[in-house]
Amino acid sequence: MKYSKRKSKEDGFTLVELLVVMVILGLLVGIVGPRVINYLSSAKTDTARLQISQMGAALDLYMIDMGRYPGSSEGLEALVVEPSGADNWNGPYLSSDVVPLDPWGNEYGYDMPGDAKPFDLYSLGADGAEGGEDENSDISN
Repeated sequence: MKYSKRKSKEDGFTLVELLVVMVILGLLVGIVGPRVINYLSSAKTDTARLQISQMGAALDLYMIDMGRYPGSSEGLEALVVEPSGADNWNGPYLSSDVVPLDPWGNEYGYDMPGDAKPFDLYSLGADGAEGGEDENSDISN
């Protein structure tokens, strides 16, 4: 048996139908796109806050073991690499072998002693400079 396919005027899409679909897709991208971008930027800020909280807890464990927080010269590296002369060091205090970078690829800042707390732990945000607003704002413990 042979089947033959007959072409009809209803096969395929017309130019008008394609244009309507393109307009609908353009509207969806225009409405949804900014919301997705806003969500991604707030997700990076939330990630930085979470990492600062986790490193703060690791610093507290370091303090319990060592009787002091790491000095500014030792930095956060003391959480993953045993400092010289540290007899009570019971690390690494972070789950990775390296101190993580902030979500924008910059190093976290650490100052010991802190301004109002025993230590300051912070990210300078997307711009990597002090101050700023929204995604560029500083995040600290």
